[in-house]
Amino acid sequence: MLNIKNVTKRFGNLVAVNNVSLHIDEGEVVGLIGPNGAGKTTLINVICGVYKADSGKVEFNGVDITNKEPYEICKVGISRTYQIPQPFPDMTAVNNVAVAVLGRRDVANMSFGDALLDASHFLQFVGLLSKRDVLARDLTLYEQRALELARALATLPKLLIIDEAMAGLNPTESLRAIRLINRARDEFNLTILWVEHVMKIIMETADRVLVLHYGEKIAEGSPEEISRDTRVIEAYLGEKYALR
Repeated sequence: MLNIKNVTKRFGNLVAVNNVSLHIDEGEVVGLIGPNGAGKTTLINVICGVYKADSGKVEFNGVDITNKEPYEICKVGISRTYQIPQPFPDMTAVNNVAVAVLGRRDVANMSFGDALLDASHFLQFVGLLSKRDVLARDLTLYEQRALELARALATLPKLLIIDEAMAGLNPTESLRAIRLINRARDEFNLTILWVEHVMKIIMETADRVLVLHYGEKIAEGSPEEISRDTRVIEAYLGEKYALR
């Protein structure tokens, strides 16, 4: 489904992503891990068109999407959430999702009224229908993260990219978020690329794990293989994650 070939992204003299190649097959949940500054969010931003790659290629379902604009990439079936939620703060929850509905690929003649009806379905799915008329800035952090997911799902993605959805949540909220993401995967038939610092989540949910360090891919494999990889343990996980 997604093929990244030798992608490099520089910011001046800093090489944030260095000659990274990876693939994601349809139906997989792939975890992307690494220490802060490893290049994880930069790589996501290259995939989604926020940053332009300096070299390399990004292909999605056989189509070259390298350096396309974000709205073009959304329309081919890639959506994402953000580590720091980025709703339109002065718009209601339902209007936030309606904008996402109108951004997808199958709505050439949809009215805003119809988009609002469609948006309500996604708000209900994430448990926010009762907050449909609340301004996004007045939602709790968990609710803003749920709104992020609703907006992403409203674009009807084939590939959903999740960027640290658990950041700032308490254990109860994190469990709710995990269950919601897993239900979204099953009900919407999603392929997922999941960036997360909570290793227990990645180790329990991912089919395969990719590890970045200083902008380079240093390991790839099953969660069990990654937990035993000495390079990964030294660079990021620490001994407590090594399986005995």
